[in-house]
Amino acid sequence: MPVVSGSNGQNVAESLAEIMKMDYIRLEDRKFPDGEGYVRVPSEEIDRIRSEPVILVSNTYPDSNILKTILLLKAIGDVRKGDLSNLKGEEPQKLQDVGKGIILAIPYYGYSRQDKRFSKGEVISARVIANVISSFCDGMVILDLHEKKVMEGLDFPIMFVSSMTEIAEKLQKEVGPDFILSPDKGAIDRASKVAKLIGCEFSYLEKKRIDAHTIEHTPKDLDVSDKIVAIVDDMISTGGTICRASDALRRQGAVEVHAACTHGLFTGGAISKLANHVDGVHSTNSLSNPRGLVSCAPALYRGIKQLLEII
Repeated sequence: MPVVSGSNGQNVAESLAEIMKMDYIRLEDRKFPDGEGYVRVPSEEIDRIRSEPVILVSNTYPDSNILKTILLLKAIGDVRKGDLSNLKGEEPQKLQDVGKGIILAIPYYGYSRQDKRFSKGEVISARVIANVISSFCDGMVILDLHEKKVMEGLDFPIMFVSSMTEIAEKLQKEVGPDFILSPDKGAIDRASKVAKLIGCEFSYLEKKRIDAHTIEHTPKDLDVSDKIVAIVDDMISTGGTICRASDALRRQGAVEVHAACTHGLFTGGAISKLANHVDGVHSTNSLSNPRGLVSCAPALYRGIKQLLEII
């Protein structure tokens, strides 16, 4: 069973292939001078793509990778259906359809935070992306999706997996936290899982949404005096919430504050900003970033094993 990718997701795909003891195949993808994308299954890999189910590792972030993912899925699908027609007329033009067997593993699902309407006329972008992509594959594995409810009702096999086990191992080994904090009630499941695995207390911040673009977080009066605290979430973008929470925790007596997440977007100079407020930043490699030292491949592997049993 080959594990494949384009340039997007290559490191994760290589790690996943190693865990699964499968071959890794690098599909061809590049850009034309005008910025349009080009993808291709190399001729020498066509037989392998057709011989077994295929796992494509690809992110849907940033926007250009949504289209790239669709094109890669379509290229794989055409090869598996036996559609090899080409302008040069090279033989064979048509082979037998080998059937279903395309799994998309998504380390980071772009648009995951656009999962509901806050104002009239808005589109639920996360759902739109799922509807489009699902028509090109036979199942998906998604790592730490922001809100699973957005996928409810889809007549399509999806496995949701989490890297919180690996995050907990990283924190326990290198930080030794006494307290785990969630940025809001919505992330309690993640924080409580990490806290349970480590064997320490946990709590959450109070969140109030002002509008689609503004959220206020209010730190609770927590007993963190002389404790090492780790703030755990699915993603860190600008880092503003983490910085404000860290300052409040230090005022309440925390001796160290660390930030941990699955998806390190780190936009707008977030890492530099966080460095002035926390003692450490820990992330998986679902997105390429300088703090992505926790492999997300084991979590994806868990989901792929489950998915292969039902498709």
